[in-house]
Amino acid sequence: IDPDRGAKRPRDEGSREESRSRQKTAGRDARRAPVRSEADGEEQTADGEKILERLMDQDAEDPEGELVDESTVKKMILTFEKRSYKNQELRIKFPDNPEKFMEAELDLNDIIQEMHVIATIPELYHLLVELNAVHSLLGLLSHDNTDILSITGPCVTLSELTDIDTLHESEEGAEVLIDALLEGQVVALMVQNMERLDETVKEEADGVYNTLAVIENMAEFRPGLCTEAAQQGLMQWLLKRIKAKMPFDANKLYCSEILAILLQNNDKTRELLGEMDGIDVLLQQLSVFKRHNPATAEEQEMMENLFDALCSCLMLPANRDRFLRGEGLQLMNLMLRSHCSPKNTNCHLFTPILLTFFFLTLKPCFLLAEHVCSIIASMLRNLKGQQRSRLLSKFTENDCEKVDRLMELHFKYLEAVQLADKRIEGEKHDMVRRGEIIDDAMDDEFYLRRLDAGLFVLQLVCYIMVEICNAGVPQLQQRVHQILNLRGGSVKIVRHIMREYAENIGDGKSEEFKESEQKRILELLENF
Repeated sequence: IDPDRGAKRPRDEGSREESRSRQKTAGRDARRAPVRSEADGEEQTADGEKILERLMDQDAEDPEGELVDESTVKKMILTFEKRSYKNQELRIKFPDNPEKFMEAELDLNDIIQEMHVIATIPELYHLLVELNAVHSLLGLLSHDNTDILSITGPCVTLSELTDIDTLHESEEGAEVLIDALLEGQVVALMVQNMERLDETVKEEADGVYNTLAVIENMAEFRPGLCTEAAQQGLMQWLLKRIKAKMPFDANKLYCSEILAILLQNNDKTRELLGEMDGIDVLLQQLSVFKRHNPATAEEQEMMENLFDALCSCLMLPANRDRFLRGEGLQLMNLMLRSHCSPKNTNCHLFTPILLTFFFLTLKPCFLLAEHVCSIIASMLRNLKGQQRSRLLSKFTENDCEKVDRLMELHFKYLEAVQLADKRIEGEKHDMVRRGEIIDDAMDDEFYLRRLDAGLFVLQLVCYIMVEICNAGVPQLQQRVHQILNLRGGSVKIVRHIMREYAENIGDGKSEEFKESEQKRILELLENF
């Protein structure tokens, strides 16, 4: 019953892009890992130092101001093909003598660096496919030199080529590129590559990060590939990485985000995770927070991603059974009582414990209010018979004290939304004064801002108010209206909020569901 909240709440985009930029270039300022020879794996420290010096001296050697056209790109790709072939040939011919292929390695690195400029002209992506460069880039994912691979090689190049904003600049070029990558089993190759990277080496950890960026970009551009990606080993690798006994870092956070993306609206990936004992993995990771809150904003984000993943998985009955066997209910209970931020809408599972969660504290944090209101709203929507009666009886206990708590939340979030509306109206006025047009995209942006400011919780609270007033329990309806009158509230405002809520119902449901749900809500309002 959640309204359509649009895309996932945006992260701090400036920080995210800055972080990615740092990770892509970090190795140029740090000591490189030694080159590994193909035959005996001995460390060639001196050779690694030579590569480091060469990398630090170069600075994206594409001449600034020089026109990059189709002819330039073709020459660049052909040069890349020649150098890639030469490097491969020399490595095979002199596997025990890195000195013989060192120069070719440096030359290959140079041209890969130059190819980054192609990411600025997605309309020419078709040349990468037609001239076999995509195939060659994928081949380099198994390159023996993880230095080149992680810092300047295909991981970085592909992450730039698949940047989501760039892909949307040329849909035709993007489709050609993504098709070629998928045909080349890009995800399976990337998973194999990540398996061999050592994340205790910073440069190789950067390689993992850039690999995950490619996967995220492709999944955002073409959500349908998530099933195939999960089945090609990505799901197994993500679960393994998330539960690894390693210090929390950007890669673990990124893994949690990719996992949540794979599970969105996808029963096949949810089933796969369950079969891989992924429910236990998620519960084990979340149990870390049962006694304390996340230490940083990044840990908070990871925890939310893990809850999103868990909630998606619990849409399947088999996963709900696994959740119960793993004592997930008890963990949810502990976390809510510890004022963390869980989220679950599978209300029929949680009725025995969650009936009391809404009433744990007088002043819960914002996230707790959002999640618990979501739970109660879902329970009111879906519970029938005795379970629904048990829920309603909770609102009548102790002279309707839970209704009083509900009304406190109503006025708290109403005030927050009214302040946000005032700021937005001021911005609209300034835009009109400057002659700027407020289009649909801008209206959507304003609506998302209002949701973030508290409208989403306010809608849930109003929905609960309307539901209990229509439950056939006169005591509840009388108490709601009594408090509205005492505090200068308005039935008209509640109706307005609920009508807006009904208009924006989405959540990927069918048109038939939307229409029936809108009709049901409007009928509830008639008797409010």
